[in-house]
Amino acid sequence: MGFVENCKIDWPCVALEHASLADRTTMRVGGRVRWLLEPKDPDELQAAYRAARNSGLPVRFLGGGANIVAEDGLWSGVVIATAAMRRIFRPMPGTSEEESLSARDADVRVAMPEPAEDPRLIAWAGCTMPALVRTTKGLGLSGLEGLMGVPGHVGGGIAMNAGGSWGEIWDHLEFVRVLSPEGEFQDIAKADGAPRYRDGNLGGRFVVGAVWRLEPAPKLLVQERIREYLQHKQRVQPVTQWSAGCVFKNPNPEVSEGRSAGRLIDELGLKGLTVGDAQISERHGNFIINRGKATASDVLALMDETRERVAQASGIALEFEVKRWLREDPPETSERI
Repeated sequence: MGFVENCKIDWPCVALEHASLADRTTMRVGGRVRWLLEPKDPDELQAAYRAARNSGLPVRFLGGGANIVAEDGLWSGVVIATAAMRRIFRPMPGTSEEESLSARDADVRVAMPEPAEDPRLIAWAGCTMPALVRTTKGLGLSGLEGLMGVPGHVGGGIAMNAGGSWGEIWDHLEFVRVLSPEGEFQDIAKADGAPRYRDGNLGGRFVVGAVWRLEPAPKLLVQERIREYLQHKQRVQPVTQWSAGCVFKNPNPEVSEGRSAGRLIDELGLKGLTVGDAQISERHGNFIINRGKATASDVLALMDETRERVAQASGIALEFEVKRWLREDPPETSERI
């Protein structure tokens, strides 16, 4: 059905009208959205998406807002936020990946196996990366330590194949459940996926939850690895300041002579460059920070200026890693983190 501006919509979950996107993104910039929906579990997520499609409004999904710059002004669409879908749990004994993702609450009468016997871990899309890593530390499961310090959510991390020098989030992924553009649940085994550099290659599908098969390890060893990764990030990245993470993907090393996006920016002396209250970080050239009062327009202008200067100096057209939510652009289903 078509959307009528003043009609009353019976949303199947918590719904906020004219909600601020700046409050829900790590850059702390952006305008407002006509409707923001907050499902609390996969079934509500599916119902919310179907209702949004039926409203005739364009739809976007929002995770932790760690990789997004949303344009200023009012976007007359629907944003479905997964922040309430925070559950992390272990699979019940004897269950398959499909059954595990469909499970509700664990049966307290059933004795759970030791993590070494069944090293699988399940998380819904709204679980934060740090919460996922803390859980692995408590269980003595290794493989995701490098996610500590990454501020996004599981759904977005899988959608963009988040990673770093330690590896990528898909490395230990065994199974992922997605929501198709038609509103149906689909299950993808890792063997059937085709993730790429900073791209989960989900074809417009949205992550609902996932299962990892990790490596049993002494808890103190997992804790030490987490500490090392976090200390490294704190030394080289502005992790305590408002940003949207790395702005640009690293270019093909054969084209850039092995130089990363941050190094290309640094070589031009662009660290500290500002537009309004947006600034290229003094600590890392591939980060733009909000010094407190930046607007989305400031950030977007600085992103464009940086990209143009690198292209003029080196001939390299950097590709954006940060998703730019522009009001007039058609949304992509998996465009969030």
